[in-house]
Amino acid sequence: MTSSLPAARDLAGWLAYIEALHPASIAMGLERVELVRQRLGLQPQFPIVIVAGTNGKGSTCAMLESIYQAAGYKTGCYTSPHFVRYNERVRLGGVEVEDAVLVEAFEAIEQARGETALTYFEFGTLAAVWSMVAANVDIAILEVGLGGRLDAVNVFSPVCSIVTSIDLDHMDFLGNDRECIGREKAGVFRPGVPAICGDDHPPLSLSSYANDIGADLRLIGHEFSFKRLASGWQYQSPSHEYALPWPALAGEFQLNNAACVINAVDALLVKLPVTLEHMQQGLQQVALSGRFQICRHQPQVVLDVAHNPHAAGALASNLAQYPVTGRTLAVFSMLGDKDIAGVVQAVAPHIDAWYIARVTHGRGAGVEQLHEYVKNQATDASVVMHADVRAAYQQACNEAGENDRIIVFGSFFTVADIMRELDMAACEKIATH
Repeated sequence: MTSSLPAARDLAGWLAYIEALHPASIAMGLERVELVRQRLGLQPQFPIVIVAGTNGKGSTCAMLESIYQAAGYKTGCYTSPHFVRYNERVRLGGVEVEDAVLVEAFEAIEQARGETALTYFEFGTLAAVWSMVAANVDIAILEVGLGGRLDAVNVFSPVCSIVTSIDLDHMDFLGNDRECIGREKAGVFRPGVPAICGDDHPPLSLSSYANDIGADLRLIGHEFSFKRLASGWQYQSPSHEYALPWPALAGEFQLNNAACVINAVDALLVKLPVTLEHMQQGLQQVALSGRFQICRHQPQVVLDVAHNPHAAGALASNLAQYPVTGRTLAVFSMLGDKDIAGVVQAVAPHIDAWYIARVTHGRGAGVEQLHEYVKNQATDASVVMHADVRAAYQQACNEAGENDRIIVFGSFFTVADIMRELDMAACEKIATH
């Protein structure tokens, strides 16, 4: 399938063009993107770390990026989706890529692809790495979009791969159980290359695949581990022990992600020397949008992208760990192909009132559908339906007292709608410990 080139060759025009280029928003497989990669001659010479997992990918990428920046390296980081601007997906030296760089990358890819119809994510992945090559970065950190084995990121050869966690999500594409999903995520592993997993109970399929291909498998609780200290935590492996500060990201579960990060940094010390001070500084300075991010006080407003039961459980833990004296009000919307019941069940005990709406996305769950799920799980809480997420948020603000908390969650799209309403420069990292 081909489309007419964008009339306006600015970034907005290109994004509209690449979104319409392929008939499917998700089309698993590496053949198309590998063919275009070869035509582009896109052969990065810098080390690449690939990060996969159900939850924790963004946190892991952000911590890696922060540590390597603290050590003085020029980093390239590719994550998805974005909240407000597409440029958020690609950071060069910790700064969002400029429009002109993306436009140049898109033009190069368009010229190289011929009749090959790339998906939006495939086009964007090639553009991200093209931008990193042009910027001559020292290390690239690439976040998998979906799965691992057949994700566009996986056409590039990593010097280290991380799988943060394995849970039930994207089952239409990855399989119906953790064994199937674990095998798909293990597809980012390579023979002889560090293959790190931060899941406390990884499925057998992940370990079996790593062993079958001869990957350097490193499981948390086996090849490396951590323990909590009175102040901070300690990373432990047969070769190193480090006393480290708590990551500047909320949640006990972040220690699993942080331990994976330190193991990866350890594995790459010969290629990219990093000191203990760099690790400490990077963990203290890391920031990540939309993960228990406090954006206002009196009432407190928190943004969290939790969109599956595993992430919702982490959100529930944070709500319990950082209580408020008043009520907790939820502005909630989800995509219809997610486990809505599982998410609501995990968070419902911590919510006093729900303000629900359909998210502005074609896959958004209907407000009546959301209402049914919430009422089934939160029988004692009030539930009010709204036309859109912004209207739901506005009513929550109108009804919240200064000691209350408003938590906006359920999807990247839900959080993005409210980010556009807020002064994001005023948002802060929560003091975790």
